[in-house]
Amino acid sequence: MAYFRKLDQELARLLALLHKDQRWLILMNADPDALGSAMALRRIISRRVAKVGLAHINEIRRPDNLAMIRYLRIPTKMLNKRIAAKYDRFALVDSQPHHNPALAEFRYSIVLDHHPLKREAPVTADYAEIRTEYGACSTLLTEYLYNLEIKPSPFLATALLYGIKSDTQSFEREFCDTDVRAFRYLSKFANQMALKKIVRSEFHLRWLDYFRLALEKLEICEHGAYVYMGKVENPDILVILADFLLRVHEIVWTAVAGLCKGSLVVIFRGDGLTRDVGKMAAELFGDVGSAGGHRQAARAEIDMKTVNVTPEKLLCGRLEGRKLKCCEGHLPGGGNP
Repeated sequence: MAYFRKLDQELARLLALLHKDQRWLILMNADPDALGSAMALRRIISRRVAKVGLAHINEIRRPDNLAMIRYLRIPTKMLNKRIAAKYDRFALVDSQPHHNPALAEFRYSIVLDHHPLKREAPVTADYAEIRTEYGACSTLLTEYLYNLEIKPSPFLATALLYGIKSDTQSFEREFCDTDVRAFRYLSKFANQMALKKIVRSEFHLRWLDYFRLALEKLEICEHGAYVYMGKVENPDILVILADFLLRVHEIVWTAVAGLCKGSLVVIFRGDGLTRDVGKMAAELFGDVGSAGGHRQAARAEIDMKTVNVTPEKLLCGRLEGRKLKCCEGHLPGGGNP
């Protein structure tokens, strides 16, 4: 039995798209999985084309992402029109064009992803592979490297390894056997000291105030918890808080929301057993914005210009409207001893 599936036909179609006079730009919404995937695709196509660049559409502020870029020397830049104009071919990793308006502006030659598909927003590209059963896009790119007999450098292996570790939350979220095989394969080549430094870079000092505020404003519901954080500098803090709150024994789902650049961003996390937070996000906010995700991790984003209500009332009203009534006495400083 082969260690990974054979990709002879798939790679033949992908490599046929590459020519020496082309200039490729690999786009992403940067997180560890996207960064690792982008590095791998760059390694695959860099020796077959004239130029390859990496660009991200989001502002990178999370400490682990910054540490990953620094220690693994990932040459990504913030996307703008000037940068995009330098390239004539575009690839997208760990995302789909409909995920963000900034991504939807381009015509893609390559799209590689693992997120759920939407019937109303099909992916169109010269070459596309969406493996929704995979826990990470980095797993898919590891398969490509293996089939091409490309031994990953220590930095590339570390990036892919951390991408898998991050997106599967160390295999606590949904994953498949291929994710495990990819993780084991990459472990032989990764720089473990660099990985340890990246993993331990979790918080900025100033973020401790967000933890204090979250505990003060936390609303405890039946089997879950939600909190509106007000204005936040970056949605990444919402992700960290949602993951943190899910560690509480009595909580099986969390929704942490904040206002960022005029949009209400809601990050959902769940245990994957009692509630599908991907469906929950779509049911709660799908009619007013983009919403959805996996069973254990999801996101909603609503442009507040399109609704006639405050962000906090929108969040609380939607949750309470689904009969997720708060339990009295469970709030910090409440009546329960």
